[in-house]
Amino acid sequence: MKTKDTATSGLGLAVGAAVIITAITGIAFWLSYHHLHDVAARNGLGMDPARAWAWPAVLDLFYLAGELLILRASYLRTVDPWAIALTAVGAIGSIGLNVAGVGAGAGLLEYVVAAVPPVAALLAFGALMRQLHVWFARRAETTTQAAPVVTVERAEEQPTPAVPPKPEQPPALEPAEEQPEPEEQRPERPAIVYRDPRCAAIRPLYDDGARPGTAAMRDALIAAGYGRVGDSTIRGVLRAEVEEHEPALADYPPAIGRTA
Repeated sequence: MKTKDTATSGLGLAVGAAVIITAITGIAFWLSYHHLHDVAARNGLGMDPARAWAWPAVLDLFYLAGELLILRASYLRTVDPWAIALTAVGAIGSIGLNVAGVGAGAGLLEYVVAAVPPVAALLAFGALMRQLHVWFARRAETTTQAAPVVTVERAEEQPTPAVPPKPEQPPALEPAEEQPEPEEQRPERPAIVYRDPRCAAIRPLYDDGARPGTAAMRDALIAAGYGRVGDSTIRGVLRAEVEEHEPALADYPPAIGRTA
């Protein structure tokens, strides 16, 4: 409860101070602006009242704009050198011209009276901006403290399953070297490159003048080192490719006593 009352009291004091500082800023700015108007009217702009009233803005509004830019930089948590330069140029110019406008030979108090409004406007506006700086800083700190901290845990890496090596294809074996036959009995065979190298182990079975059966082709493949091959592959793939290259072989009579 005390904390809440303290916060309410602090807010009330801050609002009251802001109202007083704003009033001081407005009054001091008006006095400074009015005096600069008189300086402009006495020095070349007396015949043009609109320009005489507009001229002080090039100084007083400079440091007001600079203070606002400093406030913006504070909100962004950075430093703006241009804002500081604008504030310094506007403040120094306004104070200097207010004092110089009194003229030579005046009393010391007249110079003080001329200098007080721009100095008061600068200090009051700076105090107001200071309160806003503090408010922005506390608000950012509160927001940072209130933000939930999210902890992201990395999922345990699952071991990559070992991929068994792809079995190597058995090397294509050259067909067993056949015993030379008399040239008049050995038919000429065209040089063929089969898509499936296992066909080379089946083709010599046709040299007997008969279409080999499944069992004979299976035995030839095993003898050539290809292992056991399914009957459907032997008939539908290997024998079909051999006869595709040499269609006349399909017309051979089946081997007697052999499975088709």
